[in-house]
Amino acid sequence: MTTSAKPEKTFIPQDSAEEVIEGLPAGFGNGLPGRAAFWIAFAFTAFQLWAAAYGTLPSQIIRAMHVGFLLLLGFALFGNLVAKTVYGRAWFWALGILGFLTGVYNWVFYKDLIMRSGFHTTPDLIVGTVVIVLVFEGARRLMGLPLTIIAGLFLAYCLFGNHLPPPFIHRGYDVAQIIEHFGFGTEGIYGTPIYVSASYIFIFVVFAAFLERAGMLALFNDFALGLVGGWRGGPAQVCVMSSALMGTISGSGVANVVASGQFTIPLMKRFGFRSAFAGGVEATSSMGGQIMPPVMGAVAFIMAETLNVPYVEIVKAALIPAILFFATCFWMVYLEAGKAKLGGMDRATLPDPWAALREHWPLILPLAALVYLLFAGYTPIFAGTMGLALIVVLILGTPLAAMIGPFAFRVVFWVAVGLAAATFMKFGVNVLAALIGLLIIACIFAKGGRETLVICRDSMAEGAKNALPVGIACAIVGIVIGTLTLTGIASTFIGWVIAIGKDNLFLSLVLTMITCLVLGMGIPTIPNYIITSSLAGPALLELGVPLLVSHMFVFYFGIMADLTPPVALACFAAAPMAKTSGLKISIQAVKLATAGFLVPFMAVYTPALMLQDAGTLTGYIGYWGEVIYLFLKACFSIALWGVAVVGYLRSNALWWERLGSLIAGALLVLALPLTDEAGWILGLAIIATHWWRTRHVTARAAQ
Repeated sequence: MTTSAKPEKTFIPQDSAEEVIEGLPAGFGNGLPGRAAFWIAFAFTAFQLWAAAYGTLPSQIIRAMHVGFLLLLGFALFGNLVAKTVYGRAWFWALGILGFLTGVYNWVFYKDLIMRSGFHTTPDLIVGTVVIVLVFEGARRLMGLPLTIIAGLFLAYCLFGNHLPPPFIHRGYDVAQIIEHFGFGTEGIYGTPIYVSASYIFIFVVFAAFLERAGMLALFNDFALGLVGGWRGGPAQVCVMSSALMGTISGSGVANVVASGQFTIPLMKRFGFRSAFAGGVEATSSMGGQIMPPVMGAVAFIMAETLNVPYVEIVKAALIPAILFFATCFWMVYLEAGKAKLGGMDRATLPDPWAALREHWPLILPLAALVYLLFAGYTPIFAGTMGLALIVVLILGTPLAAMIGPFAFRVVFWVAVGLAAATFMKFGVNVLAALIGLLIIACIFAKGGRETLVICRDSMAEGAKNALPVGIACAIVGIVIGTLTLTGIASTFIGWVIAIGKDNLFLSLVLTMITCLVLGMGIPTIPNYIITSSLAGPALLELGVPLLVSHMFVFYFGIMADLTPPVALACFAAAPMAKTSGLKISIQAVKLATAGFLVPFMAVYTPALMLQDAGTLTGYIGYWGEVIYLFLKACFSIALWGVAVVGYLRSNALWWERLGSLIAGALLVLALPLTDEAGWILGLAIIATHWWRTRHVTARAAQ
């Protein structure tokens, strides 16, 4: 891509899968408006990187400018890519500029706004009203009506809730107080969600954009093809593994579907899998990327900030459930392929996974550095910024290394660059900034260097565009959180859940699950988690559920909502590539995502499954003995449920074998006295009888 192109040029970054953002086509637009939007996106990323690296601005200014950039870029892109008339484009650009000026207003009058908090002037109230209206309009345009309507209902409750009957009535608030609460301070639009978006999420989205441009997606696909392509149901196994790997850097489920589904879904269909099943595998494994450490989804960062715990604690809690989730996907694909009599891909035609790793191993280094920094206790914003800087160093150094002839000299070059980059641990970010500056100057004069600079420039702009839906969702969900803090309505819901749970915790969990699934029909995972955790998290804590486990419970079902009929956003994203209905894909996805529905309930009753509180078994076999036992029990129950759902193990399962497998799996989950023993005995008996019944059939098939 080059900004000096002719006006009819459409600004779509090269060599990257076009990521569909709800309400926006790919690219930045045509002609001068397209170039302007592109450079706005570039400036957005540059501002956020500067703020993250140096942190000299107050948090309130960064939040306000983040929202201002979101509104400017969002409305500009909507005008360029969706508006049909010149007047329409001008209108959206005007809205974008107006939204950006609200951020500038907060920056210029920052100290004055603090001093007159609670006594805002008429211009302040006008600016607050404008930002609230524009956030609603931006969310409607970019995210659709459901989330906007939900936030609107909460805002209406603030305005008119004093006229409702008990227990919903509140004392009433005047318009000025509501505008001040939502349009300024840190309780409304500029609350915790937008802080996390500006501080953590944006950096990791840009990090993923750079890694994809550097070839990480191709590396994941080649590695997965070579490693598991020869397994039974090879193409579907490749889809599961590549999505799991992609989830380590992306964490955006629907984006993963669009990016990797273009390759995996047609491959699965050509191999013989049904269209609906192929789409279900892609949707399920891509959504699972949000719970795949180390990066996980954006919700993980919000959760860490909300609970005030180190990010590594979130990763630790997600580790075993993530393994179980993807193990379930592999197992269900294995059974489905066996039932359809599909083998693996021809190993002679598959790439060597280790050769692909040897060829592209430098791409692993920034990700490894990111993981190290996260687990070493550094903040996510520091780890993300340093990881991003290292991938930039790697990309910029590649054309320079290519100019060096002897291999030994190239090794010396990379060692020198690596040592220079590593000094940031002692001397700070300025060393990395200076190194990147020197590499940029060198690339201007090196062969292929300018093309590399274009890749970096485009990655910055594309990263800002990819962050739009997350940022807008975080902004408008601040209205919901602000309503909860202003009116106290959350306590009413919490009281209901506690009243139910006193007699039956399971019923409270089911109520919370249904709330997540229903909300998820119309809103993305992030606002779903924020709303539901604000309501249900404290209630489950009162019922004895560890706080982190209760938030993970909500997080998991927020993800499952994107797979559950009738809406199932991830499944409908896969539908055009699978060429079948999203509803059919959704039914297959629910079958594949057994662990996503099973593990959260198990973790509530046995928190050690998320490496949290020890249970009664610890007194007999030790903490890690309990963890291992729970992991094996979960694996066995998932295996049994797979047999029940697919109807296949070594051969087609009889009806009573499927029913027995379902009952045995349920007994293992219940965690009541003697249910484990009954589940193990029944499950092993079912498997033994099935093996004995099919031993001759499988022997003949092998011959």
